[in-house]
Amino acid sequence: MTIFFNKYCLLEYKTDMLNKILILSLLGLFAVAPAANAEVKLIAIGSLDGNISDRSNKTSAPLENGVPGNLLGGLGSGLAYAGCNTFIAIPDRGPNALSYNSAVSDTASYINRFQTIKVKLEPNKLGSALPFTLTPSLVDTTLLFSNEPLYYGNGAGLGLGSGVPALNTKNKNYFTGRSDNFNPTQISTYPNNARFDPEGVRVSNNGKEIFISDEYGPYVYQFNRNIGKRIRVFNLPSKFAVSNLSPVSDTEITGNTSGRVANKGMEGLAITPNGKTLVGILQSPLLQDGGTNGAYTRIVKIDIETGATQEYAYQLDNIGTLAKPKYPTVSEILAISDREFLVDERDGKGFGDGSKAAFKKIYRIDLTNAQEVSNITGEINLVGKAVSKTLFLDVVTALTQNGFKEEDIPAKLEGLAFGEDVVINRVKKHTLFIANDNDFVGTIAPGIDNPNKFFVFAVDTTDLPGFVPQDIKGED
Repeated sequence: MTIFFNKYCLLEYKTDMLNKILILSLLGLFAVAPAANAEVKLIAIGSLDGNISDRSNKTSAPLENGVPGNLLGGLGSGLAYAGCNTFIAIPDRGPNALSYNSAVSDTASYINRFQTIKVKLEPNKLGSALPFTLTPSLVDTTLLFSNEPLYYGNGAGLGLGSGVPALNTKNKNYFTGRSDNFNPTQISTYPNNARFDPEGVRVSNNGKEIFISDEYGPYVYQFNRNIGKRIRVFNLPSKFAVSNLSPVSDTEITGNTSGRVANKGMEGLAITPNGKTLVGILQSPLLQDGGTNGAYTRIVKIDIETGATQEYAYQLDNIGTLAKPKYPTVSEILAISDREFLVDERDGKGFGDGSKAAFKKIYRIDLTNAQEVSNITGEINLVGKAVSKTLFLDVVTALTQNGFKEEDIPAKLEGLAFGEDVVINRVKKHTLFIANDNDFVGTIAPGIDNPNKFFVFAVDTTDLPGFVPQDIKGED
């Protein structure tokens, strides 16, 4: 049973905050008065072991690739605050870093799910490297399903059996990460495809539903938070879909001239503090906008009540040269207010990739006067129409200043969420949580662990003017 924000959580929160204030005052942490332009500072790091199981024991049987079906991994694909020091974390389509069958891009019949995580952010001892310790714990695991029948692949010609999960019942048809679970006669946004690759998650203001965006469709679905049942589909314009589907990513990319790039669909998802609007962002530009060689990806606003959409252009940084452009990807979008957002733009380098992290930046954008571009197609036609952006946090710089080597910074820092405020030297600070996707690889080499990591940054209120926390209510 998912824990909702209620009067008991409120009492726990007030007590916890009082303790933080008292302890920090006694310890005198950060005793120097804050500067006029305060920095966004790292205050805590926490982790969950990447080699343990989640709480869905009934999915523990080995997948087609031999990996346990309930391995606790990939938590940073999406992260959402849920009230009461609680977060919702979503793994993506499951463990596919292990090569076993290229005909399905090494995907397996991992049942999609979300994890409910409780965190303790407590003041550290005086003289510690960071002022707080973060202790996350897994509370619950919820599997995602549809009451309606879903389309699964039969495995014919792929060297595999059926893609139908053994746990399926007449009224519970589970979504999975296997790439052949689609209807080949429909476009990729067909809502009865069983394949699902979650990447963005947010909680409704009433605390009872969650919204998840994915890369396969791209889809945006609404689920009952308590039981994991899909209760609504938000229909995206057909321009985001591909018409020639394949279980092999490269084949799907080369077989289409329009729609999302395979595995680079609706990567990020925000919900405005008033709870009325979802704001998604594509990981890379649409094929008709240049694909992975394009400079402008799309932001999509979705009115939750009506389903109506609006689109805006977001310009990616060029991390190559003028003669040979190269662009990073977008991993997340997070609401500051009903019009301002943070966007996580990054490379794929760092720990887990065997390389050095170089570009992982969070930008601030404002949609107030942004130009709507739903009727504009093509990279050249989007020039000059992108939303303005300003650098908010250079994550690589912030972590290296705290002793991290570039090769030790996780390659996939993808989850972004605000948490509870803290008080440091009698000054209230907002907290920003950043989580990594460890690709379900809990150990990279003997003695080298690759856990699910969480980084917490303190943000001075002067650095986020206009910030409005989401008001998540709970059950009485």
